[in-house]
Amino acid sequence: MKRLHKILSVVMCACCALPLAACNGGGKREAFLNQSLAELYNKFEGEPERGTAAKPITLHVLENDTAKSSGYLKELLDGFNEKYKDYHIVAVDANQDQFSDLAKNGPYGYGPDVLYQANDMLMRYCDGKHITPLPTDKLDAYGYLPELAKKTYTYKMGNEEYFMGVGINIQAPMLYYRKDLLPEDWETAWDANENGVPDMVEDMRAMYRWSKIRHETDPSKYGIMQSFDDPYFACGYLFTYGAYVFGSDDTDTKDIGFDAGEANKGAGIVLQLASIMNSGCIDNSITVARESEFASGAYFAVGDTQDMYGTMYDECVKAYRKQGMTAAQAKAAADENIVAVPMPSLPESGSLSSTDGDEKLLRSVVMGGINGYAVSSYTKYPRASLAFVNYATGYEQVLRRNEMLGIAPARSDCNEACSVQADVARSLFGMAEDERIRIMPSVAGVDQIWTPLATAFADIATDPYRDGGKKYTAAGGAPDYKALDNALKTVNQRVYSAIYELSNKG
Repeated sequence: MKRLHKILSVVMCACCALPLAACNGGGKREAFLNQSLAELYNKFEGEPERGTAAKPITLHVLENDTAKSSGYLKELLDGFNEKYKDYHIVAVDANQDQFSDLAKNGPYGYGPDVLYQANDMLMRYCDGKHITPLPTDKLDAYGYLPELAKKTYTYKMGNEEYFMGVGINIQAPMLYYRKDLLPEDWETAWDANENGVPDMVEDMRAMYRWSKIRHETDPSKYGIMQSFDDPYFACGYLFTYGAYVFGSDDTDTKDIGFDAGEANKGAGIVLQLASIMNSGCIDNSITVARESEFASGAYFAVGDTQDMYGTMYDECVKAYRKQGMTAAQAKAAADENIVAVPMPSLPESGSLSSTDGDEKLLRSVVMGGINGYAVSSYTKYPRASLAFVNYATGYEQVLRRNEMLGIAPARSDCNEACSVQADVARSLFGMAEDERIRIMPSVAGVDQIWTPLATAFADIATDPYRDGGKKYTAAGGAPDYKALDNALKTVNQRVYSAIYELSNKG
């Protein structure tokens, strides 16, 4: 997902914000990289720091806008403050933009004590010593996290590993489809393996065929629809065939691998899928219309993330109401007919027109992320901050976050017990355990991958709509894999240039 990492400048902070009371001013840093693990964890020994009735400890917590607008953050803060009232600790909203940059604000005393952000945003603070390692033996959630979540928040330096954040929720693209828009004969004509699952939602070749049939029957209707200018969604096609972002476990930014393995076959999948969509797949037109067109029935299936389920659900309820259903009937229909599954498997050959029933299918891999909590290195109250992280990542709070925000819990026990989008949550957890989610890299330079990728995907998706002089389609109509490979190599070159040459690094 392309991100606009809004950064509050130091000048704006100095002019417009009051220093956050719990943070050190004067640019002091805890140079944790020069300390042993024992020294690092000493500051977490003992009970949380205590304030007094006259001078309570104030913890500033940075949360996302959704948590604020839904009322979840208020409930979270109120619950923590009640639990720790005898310690005279008061947690408050940091009252900063959700994308505030700790690296710029923290050294001047304007950063939060505890922050909740996506893994790629949190882990970029490790090199600058802006967030502090956490003692895993004091984290109640640690034993319930899948290995992917632990690995995502592990920072390596030499022979040492530092655990830097606690994952709360897993996010990755899923395929959402309308069960009530399946062909009436799907059980006999579209379930070749007789497993009770429609072929088109588990095999992209079947989705390709069904999309063609649906559009030919009614030109206003489509099968799968997706905007290819969004690399967050489109990268998965490359990953499935062996591509990667950076080498050495996504830490070596000089080793860029969007052309690795048989990634050109993944680029060919983009080309073939674009041919069964409309020209809106070239830009963000489909993304803008995604939920409403899905609700209207124009789109049978879309790639989306679970945080958009609420919008999709509301749009479907409206559409069912227009069909004459009562409010209760419309909600029941939306509950029944909106189905989420992992992205369909892809053929080993890369050909979506293949009808070889014995061909090997590759389970789809997608780009994803894990949002979590971290503690600022600048906090004067590390033990109180740790207490807040433990509270916010506890069983009850994670379940409550699922109820109010629809997240897919990273904690295994919460994932098993969650009630909102439970199937989606469990599917995402399973994908994480099966290593079908490629976590967005958390190193400096990852922000340089998006524009070259978006440009390449849009150019490839344009090919079916070029009247002549096609760039990526061979004479017989099949993908030109050599041209696609060159396009991916160009992506690598542009990313490298953006990181090292244009920025004068190297």
